[in-house]
Amino acid sequence: MRRVFDLTKELVAIESVTSNEIECARFIYDLLARQGYSVERQPVTDERCNVFARRGTPEIVLSTHIDTVPPYFPPSEDGEFIYGRGSCDAKGSLACQIAAAELLIAQGVGDFGLLFVVGEETGSDGARAANAAAKGSTTKYIVVGEPTENRLVVATKGTLALRLRARGRTAHSAYPERGESAIHRLLDALAALRAMPIPSDPELGATTMNIGLISGGRAANVVPDLAEADILFRIIDDGTELRRRIAAVLDGNCDYEFLRQTPTLRLERLDGFDTEVAAFTTDATHLGNWGCPLLLGPGSILQAHTANEHVRKADLARAVEQYQQIVLALKSRIAHERQAVEA
Repeated sequence: MRRVFDLTKELVAIESVTSNEIECARFIYDLLARQGYSVERQPVTDERCNVFARRGTPEIVLSTHIDTVPPYFPPSEDGEFIYGRGSCDAKGSLACQIAAAELLIAQGVGDFGLLFVVGEETGSDGARAANAAAKGSTTKYIVVGEPTENRLVVATKGTLALRLRARGRTAHSAYPERGESAIHRLLDALAALRAMPIPSDPELGATTMNIGLISGGRAANVVPDLAEADILFRIIDDGTELRRRIAAVLDGNCDYEFLRQTPTLRLERLDGFDTEVAAFTTDATHLGNWGCPLLLGPGSILQAHTANEHVRKADLARAVEQYQQIVLALKSRIAHERQAVEA
């Protein structure tokens, strides 16, 4: 398994913080071209691209993202772990998918693809571009790599982003009764949201709320006339009931707008794999034109984005085997489905 360890370190050594993925994309393109794939660049922006490599006419695609969060720090290793930005999120998955593909080819398995996208960390613009490019595709399944501790994720929470805007009236802080504090109104609204009953699901658990950003005011001696807060909910359904409850709490108290929403996702299951549900969202949400999604990869989401990001070497080795098993199991499923139709 030294090959997958070395490839993980090579990938981590290339700084690819979101919007600066071009060098890593070029490295992947050249590597897969040398291995005999038919490789193409999928444009995302003027200078950024996804990399799609295929053999034959793929019905199954292995996929993950190239980009990382900042700040970059280079790879290192000890006997048990590989460290560095992106080691678990998600260049470890990327290396394992390439290594698994090499072994599948050696076993005579053909007709599959590799899709590596940019921009996952800040809005999935690479996945959205890939999805648009896949309209009419023959692909039936897409296996997305993310740090899931080598478990097959069967459901992920969605997100609902909310912005609150409270307005008041300025006054000299020595005479607060002459004004109206927007910050006080905002705090009251936030307290009401925190006390609000929120939906729950037997499998995904409770909806969660994070007040991620607060701004407002002009100076300590001025009663503030404007205050804002950005909130992110991790949702367990289509968000309809949560939106209703938010409206009931906020209508008449402050202005608000829903900025964006990503749906809750139910994913494919396979026998023989440990499973879990995930509170985080992934590119799988935006890749529906590539077929039914599966989600699995080495590393822990709790290590992603941290100053000590790392992945266990044993988990990388296991993921290589798991990606092979998934492709073979899905090919068997497709063959059985085809036989059933023909019968």
